[in-house]
Amino acid sequence: MTDPTAEAWPEPPLAGAEAAAVLGALERRRAASARKCSGLDAAGLRATLGSSTITLGGLLKHLAHVEDCHFARLWLGSPVGAPWDAVDGCSTPDRDHRSAAEDTPEALHTLWRGAVARSRAVVDEALGAGGLDRLGACATRSGERPGLRRILLDLVEEYARHAGHADLIRASVDGLTGEDPPR
Repeated sequence: MTDPTAEAWPEPPLAGAEAAAVLGALERRRAASARKCSGLDAAGLRATLGSSTITLGGLLKHLAHVEDCHFARLWLGSPVGAPWDAVDGCSTPDRDHRSAAEDTPEALHTLWRGAVARSRAVVDEALGAGGLDRLGACATRSGERPGLRRILLDLVEEYARHAGHADLIRASVDGLTGEDPPR
């Protein structure tokens, strides 16, 4: 898989295997998020737009949490682990977004890159052991287990959901728009 901070913009294949297409779409969304959050100091990562409290740093931390949660909890059926286990998510909604203001840009990027690396390792292993049809360990109340395909598509959706936020916030910080590389 590609490094989302690399200069080349990752593109999913125009034709080919389903797994390559799904992973290609996810890598493209990861790269867009990485670019929108790169090259900024703490003030840039803490900038908001209008009355919103969403920041690029908060998005990075939230996406790291989503990566870890999807693969630890849903796929492996294990606790999510540090730093996510230190706070009860139900009693402190939006903790990822709010607590990011306390983190340095380096810490936020390291947290996100680590979560992505763990996700990639789990996905590589799962694809090698059976592909997109494999089922995760976590079962719903009705006994259903999520497939790898569904988890990956949910991640694509999560990144895409926040792409507009990132575009608007980054443009307000320094004018970077669209698929522009960091300055």
